[in-house]
Amino acid sequence: MTASSWSTNNDNRPTTLHSPSEKEKKKDMSSAAVQNARKQAEALDKEDPIAFIRDEFNIPTKAQIASSRLANSHPASLPALEDDAKSIYLCGNSLGVQPKRTVTRLNQYLTTWATQGVQGHFKPLEESPLPTWLDADAKAAELIAPVVGADASEVAVMQTLTANIHLLMSAFYRPDINGRHKIILENKAFPSDHFAVETQIRHHGLSTEKSMVLINSSSKDNIMSTEEILSVISAHADTTALLLLPGIQYYTGQLLDIPAITAFAHKHGIFVIWDLAHAVGNVPLYLHDWGVDAAAWCSYKYLNGGPGCIGGLFVHTNNSVVTKEITDEKPEEGYNNRLAGWWGNDKKTRFVMANKFHPVAGAAGFQLSNPSILDITSLSASLEIFQEAGGMEALRSKSLKLTNFLEATLGQMKEEDRAHFRIITPSRPEERGAQLSLMLSEGILDTVMKELEARGVIVDERRPNVIRVAPAPLYNSFSDCVQFVEAFSAALEVATK
Repeated sequence: MTASSWSTNNDNRPTTLHSPSEKEKKKDMSSAAVQNARKQAEALDKEDPIAFIRDEFNIPTKAQIASSRLANSHPASLPALEDDAKSIYLCGNSLGVQPKRTVTRLNQYLTTWATQGVQGHFKPLEESPLPTWLDADAKAAELIAPVVGADASEVAVMQTLTANIHLLMSAFYRPDINGRHKIILENKAFPSDHFAVETQIRHHGLSTEKSMVLINSSSKDNIMSTEEILSVISAHADTTALLLLPGIQYYTGQLLDIPAITAFAHKHGIFVIWDLAHAVGNVPLYLHDWGVDAAAWCSYKYLNGGPGCIGGLFVHTNNSVVTKEITDEKPEEGYNNRLAGWWGNDKKTRFVMANKFHPVAGAAGFQLSNPSILDITSLSASLEIFQEAGGMEALRSKSLKLTNFLEATLGQMKEEDRAHFRIITPSRPEERGAQLSLMLSEGILDTVMKELEARGVIVDERRPNVIRVAPAPLYNSFSDCVQFVEAFSAALEVATK
């Protein structure tokens, strides 16, 4: 579909819509095979057992994403217009769309605050679906636990991603300059992970030159084979204290073999932390069964918690034991030391206000301050929908079909189009999540992004030449994939004139 022009009324909805000419339509059409993909997509959408979940989300319309004005009303309160088409939103790997029930749950929270004040911490309210604020983090842990394959006691909804990585390293990175002191991470790690490792090493008075080991891929697209990763671990096994890797690599979309790498690192006595920013809510995880030591994630991508929403962490039961023999004389001997705060203290003694830290067993004992109830309420609204969709296995089943279909449809584009991009994400479905990363020809990224946006398509870019396309199974359809390919073809035609 080509870009349309319109004027807007006071609520930012189109009042006049100018349809593209037949000449424009023909120009944007891709090959006959892609046209046939429309029919395939329609059939697949009809067969999709969780297609109804799409209606649980506010997918921005094309008019809304083209507008530069704040709408006067929330989309949920406005009547839908026949030609107010939904955008093709394939950017859940960066920011998930808003669940419709988020507004309902947040209003319930705000009403509780307005009518109960401080009593909201402890006072259950009849007919309210929300827990008391004292118990909100525990309820959220119950909701997120099945998403990451953990017991509820092994997860905590708290802080933000990099803060949680720092907290985990402060507890479990114990370098010995004469023994184990190195941290292994990938050469192309997300910058925040890299910064965290560098500063943790320096915090302990060590140098990154000696204590930081980078995994370099032999692939031109930075696809790390499991063998390459294990080889680096082997080479530094005796001097490595900690391994930090992404479950899914943010740039390429590669899904690493978490259980195999974890088991191999453990064989060599190395503690393993996984950054699951792009994996949580995207692929099934079984952190407890895989024996993962610890992990951290954010909640604004596939979990749809909202921009900058609260993060989470996992600490395996083996690493969060609190003994009953904690004594006043030597309280630190009863648990693994960590940076502590009062919200990690045992609930039974939290409000006694004694200056004796007795952490609750499990991941909750790593909490610092009382969490943002606003954030937890927003996240929990989305996690309710995960349950209604049938959990991660059901979502993964659809996701595999969606991304495979997207890949196949891209492969059916005109030859002249395919000459200007290639997919750098692994082709094997078990080695990727929802995302496909497309490497474009030099110098066309800006034009392609502009043209996609003009056609109502939202994806994201990673310079210098990559666009990331991520059909999320909760709210994306097979028809979205076809419409993206048509718009992408048109954008390439403009960009390569």
